[in-house]
Formats: sequence, C-alpha cells, structure tokens
Amino acid sequence: MKLDAHQHFWRVAQAADYPWMSPDQSALYRDFSPEELRPMLARHGIDGTVLVQASPTLAETQVLLRIAEATPFVKGVVGWCEFDDVAAPATIATLAGSPWLIGLRPMVQDIADDGWLLREPLRPAFEAMVEHDLVFDALVLPRHLTRLAELTRRHPALRVVVDHGAKPALRSGLLDEWRRDIAAVAKFEGTACKLSGLVTECGDDRSLERLRPVVEHLLDCFGAGRLVWGSDWPVVNLAGGYDEWMASAQALLAHLAGTARDAIFGGNAQRIYLDGASE
Repeated sequence: MKLDAHQHFWRVAQAADYPWMSPDQSALYRDFSPEELRPMLARHGIDGTVLVQASPTLAETQVLLRIAEATPFVKGVVGWCEFDDVAAPATIATLAGSPWLIGLRPMVQDIADDGWLLREPLRPAFEAMVEHDLVFDALVLPRHLTRLAELTRRHPALRVVVDHGAKPALRSGLLDEWRRDIAAVAKFEGTACKLSGLVTECGDDRSLERLRPVVEHLLDCFGAGRLVWGSDWPVVNLAGGYDEWMASAQALLAHLAGTARDAIFGGNAQRIYLDGASE
C-alpha cells in the first residue's frame, strides 16, 4: 500500500480554532476537503492517507473521525487531547474507542514551556497512549529534541513518530545541534520520523541540493525502515505544492533499492500506524 502519512483538512468557518492561520495566508485560508485531495492521490497512485489534527481542540478531532468514517482513502486519524488535563487518560480511552484513531499529537511547537514534554502531570496521558497502543506524533522543533529523547527513555513502550524531521533550520543551514539531537532520538528503536514538511522550512531555495543533506542524515539515523513519507498537504502549498514535493522526495530517494523506497512511501506507515493499531 502506498500511503501519504501526513495530511490535513479544515474549514475556514472554524478558523478561530486554528490560531496559527490567518486571512493573510491566502494559500491556506480556505476550505480543504477530501474531494480536493482525491485527484492528487490518484495521480500519484496513493492508496490512502493518515489524517492529522491541526487544531488543539477535541471538536476538530471528532470532525476528523467522522471524515475518516465517510472517506475510504483516509485510513486513520492522528487526533488531539489536552495532555495536561487530569481527565486525559479517560479522554484517551474514549477516543481510542474509535477504530479510526491511530495516534495523538499535542502541538508541542506552539507551547511556551520548552520542557512541557517532561512535566510529571503528563505521565498518565503517555501511559494511557501505551495502554491503547496509540502513536505519539511529536510535533517538535530542534530545541525540543533532547526532551523528546528523555521522554522515550521514560516511556520505552511508547511508539513515537517525529513530525517533519523536527523542522531543521534549512534556511540558515545551522544544522549541527539538530544533527546531534535527532540522532540521539533515533537511537530508540520505537521511534520513527516523517519525511514531510521539509520544503516549508527551506525558504526560497527548495532545491535538491538544499534538501539532500537533511534527508541523507535522516536516512543515516533512522534507516529506510523507520522513515515515512508525508505530503503535509495543504501546508505544502506554501512551498511548491504536492506534485513538486513528491517529485523532490522521489529524486532524493532514487538511489535506494526499490524495497526501501516502497517502505518509505507506504510500508513503514502501514506497519507503524495501521498494523500496530489493529494488533
């Protein structure tokens, strides 16, 4: 199965729930629905997607679960809940009752406390994720990676997928600390990483030459068996769009054996998100 492991839908009528988006972002500030994504998937032979939250609200997660139920190509949902809430374990148990929920993603990159991941009150939420066999999608920035590594030590049974390679500083090229810290995260066998969101970190230069050192480092750290490709649609529209990113990813991975490419473009996501959720 060929999978897009990271895409979003939203409606601008609910824009108050998306604090990171504003009307001046014309490429994003409109409705995005399954009908618009479907022809792109068909064009690239993609069989299904992982639909990921973009709003820190339970209401959006419930909407996404309903979309998944009605949309055959959506194979699962990475939702949201308030990990700080004392009721988080009960909320996670309720959400996990949906066959479409495969993971959760607190929006760590937008939380003011850089040490939030390691707060003791969050421990029951992470334990509940392990209990219900949910993937933790880590929406983190490079400065969070040392805490993420510690989180994996505290919860060795937690399955973790790092979103967007932790958004390395491709514009500036200041990558030394990111290289060191993402390598430390990758030492834990329960972690994987999404090959997604990189082009939006590139600025005006989305060339293969700019992207290749980061992609090669992620391959060195995680291997082809723990990388998963995602479009980050429609956010990718800010940086060339779906087709351009697919072409770039294919070119950057062209040197790999066909089995390795197949794993990155679908097999790994199926194993991590879909097979894991059904066991």
